[in-house]
Amino acid sequence: MNISRKYLLTGTVVLIAVIAVLLKYQDYVVNPWTRDGQVRADVVQITPRVSGPIVRLAVKDNQLVKTNDLLFEIDPRTFEANLAQARAQLDSARDNYLAMEKQVEAELAQVNVSRAEALQAESNIKELDSTIVKNKAEYSRQQDMLKKDATSKKAMERARANYQIALEKRKASVAGLTQAKASLAQSEAALAKARANLGAPGDDNASIREAQAALTQAELDFEFTRVKAPVDGYVTNLNLRIGSQAVTNQPALALVDINSYWVHGFFKENSIEDIRAGNKAIITLMTYPDAPLEGHVDSLGWGIAQQDGSTGDDLLPNVSATFEWIRLAQRVPVRIHLVDVPEDVALRVGTTASVLVMTGDSIDASEQNAPALPRALQ
Repeated sequence: MNISRKYLLTGTVVLIAVIAVLLKYQDYVVNPWTRDGQVRADVVQITPRVSGPIVRLAVKDNQLVKTNDLLFEIDPRTFEANLAQARAQLDSARDNYLAMEKQVEAELAQVNVSRAEALQAESNIKELDSTIVKNKAEYSRQQDMLKKDATSKKAMERARANYQIALEKRKASVAGLTQAKASLAQSEAALAKARANLGAPGDDNASIREAQAALTQAELDFEFTRVKAPVDGYVTNLNLRIGSQAVTNQPALALVDINSYWVHGFFKENSIEDIRAGNKAIITLMTYPDAPLEGHVDSLGWGIAQQDGSTGDDLLPNVSATFEWIRLAQRVPVRIHLVDVPEDVALRVGTTASVLVMTGDSIDASEQNAPALPRALQ
């Protein structure tokens, strides 16, 4: 009887164990789980915008910094000199503009003088034309009167002289008009040239805009000598020293953005069928095994790199040896957004995590998937 109870108890324990394993397996199938997880974050490469020796280092390795905190300073003396030169060039450009503006005013005044001289010459010619007509009529009258002995020869000679003088004056006025028009054309050409040299008015002038742009660039270069943190984060792998040469567009240090942490869970391709964006996720960090974190699925990766077919030696494709009876499942990255990370949990990029995705949460029941092959045949 005792032997029967012993067998019964043993069978019951085995049955419970089998049921527990089956339930756990079912839970594993319904809620995919992987130990291949990794903490990730945006890593900002701090790259100087100007070159020069570092004269001040305001941070230490692994230090927490806030946005706009000074990281390091590049020797500003060269850029101060460039800034002073750019300011002087802007002042010179403005002075040149004022000088050319005065030149335009002077040429415009000369045009007005030449135009007035031309108008005066035309007026004189009109006046002389009237005088010539009158003097010619008087000269003809004196000639007729002399034939009749009604005037003296002297009066007739005087009338002829007045007529000839008027004709000579008209010739001189016509020459003066021609000269005045030539002077006016020359003045107008000089005015057009002066206006072309002046360019656009005020601050829209090309020379002033060019000098202003150079000044702005010099101001930016001087500002870039103080390299500041663009985000809140941790300085990582700091290898700079005072005197080190900072090179334009060459990364100088790394800054881990503390507001960008997420977890990548690398799931087998035969486990992601039911994973959807928004599914609840439980993350267990190897660093903090007793402090699971909550999150949700943000997105699933759409591709992974393949080594087979890549170019190898002699431009031949690389092909890995495989066992025909073993099919290795590829792993697809699933991005997990973390929610409410406790203050006593310090996340570090690259650390290991286990990820459990609860596919029963936030699944759109309207989605209909095509029936898949049984798992045994996949």
